[in-house]
Amino acid sequence: MKHSSDHVEQQPPADAEGDPSGGRAPQAIASPLPLGLLSFATGIFLIAVFDLNARSITTPNILIGVLMFFGGVCQFIAGVLEFFNGNTFPATLFSSYAAFNFSYAMIFLPGSGIMAAYTDPATGELRDEFHQALAMFLFAWFIVTVIFSIGAMRTSWVLFVDLVCLSVCLLCIACGNMVGNDALLKAGYSMGLVVSFLSYYAGCAGLWAGNTTPIRLPTFDMNARTQDV
Repeated sequence: MKHSSDHVEQQPPADAEGDPSGGRAPQAIASPLPLGLLSFATGIFLIAVFDLNARSITTPNILIGVLMFFGGVCQFIAGVLEFFNGNTFPATLFSSYAAFNFSYAMIFLPGSGIMAAYTDPATGELRDEFHQALAMFLFAWFIVTVIFSIGAMRTSWVLFVDLVCLSVCLLCIACGNMVGNDALLKAGYSMGLVVSFLSYYAGCAGLWAGNTTPIRLPTFDMNARTQDV
């Protein structure tokens, strides 16, 4: 028979259930997690609805400001603050996707000359090379997202499923651009709406944790509740 001191029940922090990262290092500043998740969700939501041609919108330039400032600057700040808090995973996650938002916005920024470089001067139309280059760009971010998905396997179910859905989203859009398949593109951007919903959910769970509101959203912590020592 085990002595009672041989079995120690370890409880997660009081607010771990509302923390999509599944428990965090002690911190001296406010949690940047909600800012990072909400800014990420907003960028993905707008990319998805614009590329699904919601309300017959075909010009994406209005995305640039949101992606660069909310999805880029705010998310990068969240990543830097997570570094100060000693949370390696969310720090790397937010900083990386801030760079994604910046780089994606730069594609459509007229002054960057990126789309102009792939435009046929005779017809004014984008050459197929643009879609192949965009596919390579998205494949690279698919690889990064798979790495993050594996890293999220001990955080929370909401964050893990969110990153898995993002992996599927990027893969579908990359393949759709590569082979020119509209069905794959629609599937990818539709999955982007799922990603934005899960990110909004996780962001609200972190923002509303504690005594901020009477609403508590579970994120389904993947860490073990008990541990034999």
